[in-house]
Amino acid sequence: MKCHCFLWGSLIALMASVGSVNNLIAAFDTPRNDVVAAERVAEFIHSVIEADRTLYTTHVVQRMQESDVVRADEAWKRETALPLPAQMLALSGLRVKSGGSGLEYRLVSLWPIYEKNRPATWFERTGLEAVTGDPSKPFTGVIQKDGLRYFTAIYPDTAVSPSCVSCHNAHPLSPKQNYKLNDVMGGVVISFPLSENH
Repeated sequence: MKCHCFLWGSLIALMASVGSVNNLIAAFDTPRNDVVAAERVAEFIHSVIEADRTLYTTHVVQRMQESDVVRADEAWKRETALPLPAQMLALSGLRVKSGGSGLEYRLVSLWPIYEKNRPATWFERTGLEAVTGDPSKPFTGVIQKDGLRYFTAIYPDTAVSPSCVSCHNAHPLSPKQNYKLNDVMGGVVISFPLSENH
């Protein structure tokens, strides 16, 4: 009896740490081939997001600011300014989400300037901790949301230019103000429904 109680207690603790029984079942019921194919799709999506963001940061924002043409500003809607790179990614993520395909992406951080960018789930928090510790690979898994299975990948979001570092280090709401170039500042969460949902 003592052994059974220990086993049940361990299983319940495992399920609680995963977040929910449904998430655990979704992960175990997904065929490995589907996960491998989804990982490739996530890589493609992330490559496009990363290229767009890096080029916008270095070739638009940084260049325009260095040339005193126009600056990027958090209050870009009120000012004559460019959106910050993080804002541009958030705007494009909202645009993609509004398309109704089920694809979503957004920035999250363990040290967000704004609460809306904090991890929303156990999976996001665990993924951020993983990519902060080892930024060489994404944190991936299958989660269940609204009765559907979603492949979710979290990629490290690094400070790609000096403007990223100076903006975050100088922001009065930033809980972390000692970033350096190429530090992991958070993560890009990419999520899309698996084909079996349709």
